[in-house]
Amino acid sequence: MVNIFKQINLLFFLCFASFTFAKEAEGSSNNLKEEIRAYIQHHLEDTHDFNLLSYTAEDGHKVHIGMPLPVILWDEGFQIFSSSKLHHGESVAQVGDRFYKLDHGTIYRTDAEGTITYDEEHHATNVAPLDFSITKNVFTLMLTALLMFFLFRGLARSYATNGMIAKGVGRFFEPIVLYIRDEIAIPNIGEKHYKQYMSYLLTLFFFIWFLNILGLTPLGINVTGNIAITFALALITFIITNVTAKKDYWLHIFWMPGVPKIMRLALAPIELLGVFIKPFSLMIRLYANISAGHIVLMSLIGLMFIFKNWFGSSLSFGLAFAISIIEVLVALLQAYIFTVLSALYFGFAVEEHEHEEAH
Repeated sequence: MVNIFKQINLLFFLCFASFTFAKEAEGSSNNLKEEIRAYIQHHLEDTHDFNLLSYTAEDGHKVHIGMPLPVILWDEGFQIFSSSKLHHGESVAQVGDRFYKLDHGTIYRTDAEGTITYDEEHHATNVAPLDFSITKNVFTLMLTALLMFFLFRGLARSYATNGMIAKGVGRFFEPIVLYIRDEIAIPNIGEKHYKQYMSYLLTLFFFIWFLNILGLTPLGINVTGNIAITFALALITFIITNVTAKKDYWLHIFWMPGVPKIMRLALAPIELLGVFIKPFSLMIRLYANISAGHIVLMSLIGLMFIFKNWFGSSLSFGLAFAISIIEVLVALLQAYIFTVLSALYFGFAVEEHEHEEAH
């Protein structure tokens, strides 16, 4: 019994000590918190280069280790140069007789001194050229597209040369392809129409899955946590759904069979609103889940540097490791949900009905 009380007292002391150290850290590490917050924000944003590591050298200069990417601007003609000239917003890039500076993720035209002027709301008033740069997210999209092309080109070739038997890495992907066909496409779209959507559903699933997995690597990639990307994916689903929809689909939106005529006038605007709510929910669900996962994971990692003691830092590390495992499952789950809902919307669009007019 005494030993039990000793263990309880020891546990209480450890928790109290950790709490005390955390309070002390809270009062003395506001700058560290700001740095962690800025780092998380930087991780979530798209950038003009691949920054793998940053540290402050002994002379006080910040050193960045990574890979520059091409900057492509339309400023009365195309201006093309390497993002290394911008040096993460710390330098002014000269291209011909023009000068450019990076400020809060946007490239502005400036002078040789890099002057950026702001209005009363602290918005930059400099001219911002049209930016067609190969940013980190764009580079990752292109890399993922190439990876998928070579992987599934190899799978198709193995079918052609080995009598419909997958070889190599194709053996891993073949069951997933069959699962999408048999458990997602056919049940939600139907035997009659599923084939015309299979190529898109397969591309959608693997594209989102690969991007989500890349987002869990130390490369600082957050493509599906970018609402512009999820908007584009949802928009494609929206366009395919409405372009391929049969007349019964539109009939059930604007003039629902089997419903009293007076109710049709009231329900038609609601049904039409649902046409736009569906892709909106696709966009927000993927964006919110991936962004939230990144924020939680990096916040837990940041807590290790705030606690600065073996108990608090170890606990943060354990939680971060557990969340990382969960994020691997979330990466797959979000790809699955996006694909299932897209297939469901396609099924609604091509569903055929036998109508009985209400009297």
